[in-house]
Amino acid sequence: MRRGVILIHIFVLFFCNMAFADKGLSDILEGVRKTYGHFTGFRLDYTREVISRSMAMMGDKIKGDLATGKIFLKPPYFLRLEQLSPKPETIITDGSTLWWYIPDKKKAYQYPSKDFGKELRLMSDIFSGLSQVENTFQIVLLGKQNGEEYHIQLNPDPPWQEISSIALKVTKDYHIRVMEIHNQLGGVTRFTLKDLRPKKRFEKGFFHFAVPDGVTLVKEGSQ
Repeated sequence: MRRGVILIHIFVLFFCNMAFADKGLSDILEGVRKTYGHFTGFRLDYTREVISRSMAMMGDKIKGDLATGKIFLKPPYFLRLEQLSPKPETIITDGSTLWWYIPDKKKAYQYPSKDFGKELRLMSDIFSGLSQVENTFQIVLLGKQNGEEYHIQLNPDPPWQEISSIALKVTKDYHIRVMEIHNQLGGVTRFTLKDLRPKKRFEKGFFHFAVPDGVTLVKEGSQ
């Protein structure tokens, strides 16, 4: 269960390893490369909405549970995700270890990053300019909405246990505005991204977790 939650958080950053089958699609992906591929680091804000299968069937008539936060990334594998509401949580990885800190429970979970190697490699590829292209997804350009956004669907190939597909909305200036992660049970986790800011330097230890006093550290995964 915890692995699934962490994967949902990490996937807000993923968009890579795709086969280019359509010229229009190739142009869009090249635009995304030029937008993100030159960063040495960045931060952005996100809103996350979790929608159950029954809610998804109702379309936009019902809103799911909302959360907000910030993402910091330094390629290739340094990631810090800070959820601000409804309750603070933090996910941090330095490329070798991944921590999930839940202050409200006074607990932190520690995993070897190799347990999430596939996902972290995806994250690395997008923000290094999609330099390592593989046939990891079947990708479909669904069209353009209102002349403003490209709609793209990614189907994992071979299939992934947790994820059935990923849907992206990319603006005409090649920013990823919305990412929807569709799970195998019919639910959707929707991330809306904004306020992308380049960041050249991070303070020492920013991508490492020091256990606060009174917090229990639980080591999990294939240690």
